[in-house]
Amino acid sequence: MTAPTKTLVLRPRVQRVDECLRPTRAEVDLDAIAHNLRVVRCAVQPTKVLAVVKADAYGHGVVPVALRLEEEGVDGFGVALAEEGIELRDAGIESAIVVLNGVYGGAHEEVLAAGLTPVVYDLSELEAFARAAGGRPFAVHLKVDTGMSRLGVPWRELGGFLERLEGVRGLRVEGLMTHLAAADSDDELTALQLGRFADALAQLRAAGHRPTLLHAANSAAALRLPHARFDMVRVGIALFGLSSVPELQRSFRPAMRLRSEVIAVRELRPGDRVGYDGTFVAERPTKLATVPIGYGDGLMRANSNRGVALVRGVRCPLVGNVSMDLSTFDVSAAGEVTPGDEVVLLGGQPAYGDDTIGAAELAQASGTLPYEVWCAISRRVPRFYRGG
Repeated sequence: MTAPTKTLVLRPRVQRVDECLRPTRAEVDLDAIAHNLRVVRCAVQPTKVLAVVKADAYGHGVVPVALRLEEEGVDGFGVALAEEGIELRDAGIESAIVVLNGVYGGAHEEVLAAGLTPVVYDLSELEAFARAAGGRPFAVHLKVDTGMSRLGVPWRELGGFLERLEGVRGLRVEGLMTHLAAADSDDELTALQLGRFADALAQLRAAGHRPTLLHAANSAAALRLPHARFDMVRVGIALFGLSSVPELQRSFRPAMRLRSEVIAVRELRPGDRVGYDGTFVAERPTKLATVPIGYGDGLMRANSNRGVALVRGVRCPLVGNVSMDLSTFDVSAAGEVTPGDEVVLLGGQPAYGDDTIGAAELAQASGTLPYEVWCAISRRVPRFYRGG
């Protein structure tokens, strides 16, 4: 006799999601992102702007960000992976989507069916797209490696590569691109790369191809180097509030605020140690606040004994080692701190003044880049949106 099938019914123990959320959350200002797009457009007009929203829009949340940018009329989106492009299509994004890192894993039919534009640099990938297209025309962007030494047809080998393109049915080279390795720090290398890019374009045209979109500039080159803008710029970090051009930084608005709350307060005596391995030792009577955020949320362990947070508008040092779920701050200078008080790790506390902690500052304390600060904020930190 067959055993009866058991049905497992999971009933939530709380009826409202806000009853079980941790106070740790990232707040994303979509109005700020829209504003930053307008600043970029003003700087690069009439060049088109491709919004780079890979890695979940640098941790800001790709679907809300892309929907708002499409409302603002952005010229298209750049993603790293085919999966990211398909996610945008599933969310209703209709703009052009360029898969910047190429397509691997055999998803050629899915890419074409979703109307994504692949970046190619390998003949076998082109042939796979031709098979997937079944004789129908398909468009690609050809990537040339002019000095990054990462992806792209090596510029010295481009001539031979172009000869082999003649046998690929249905191919239309819509775009030609390269990636600049040091657009914000090494003008000599950038000039060398742009010279190689110009030579690649000449070779492509001589082979009978007529690309309509030339693009090389990331955010730094788009803002600093007018001669590197061509037909389109690929802008990522600037959309989220950071510029490598100091005189333009004040025009951009930070788009993310990372906040939590104090959950415990204790008084330390001189000699008391804090956290794993006791790396902080109190030298005076110290008021210590425990905050529910750790490296499991994206607050890097490298911030241990180096980072700060705003509590009641006062910069309070992070003391002791960051653990997976909790961190501790010396709030002695912040007055009557009690559980429930807001703690800001990225952004500002307008109720207490104008001081802010920027992504660049947080990155410097961690020995990393602002990109990693944003991308490290894990999925267990809920995103809250305003402005769209």
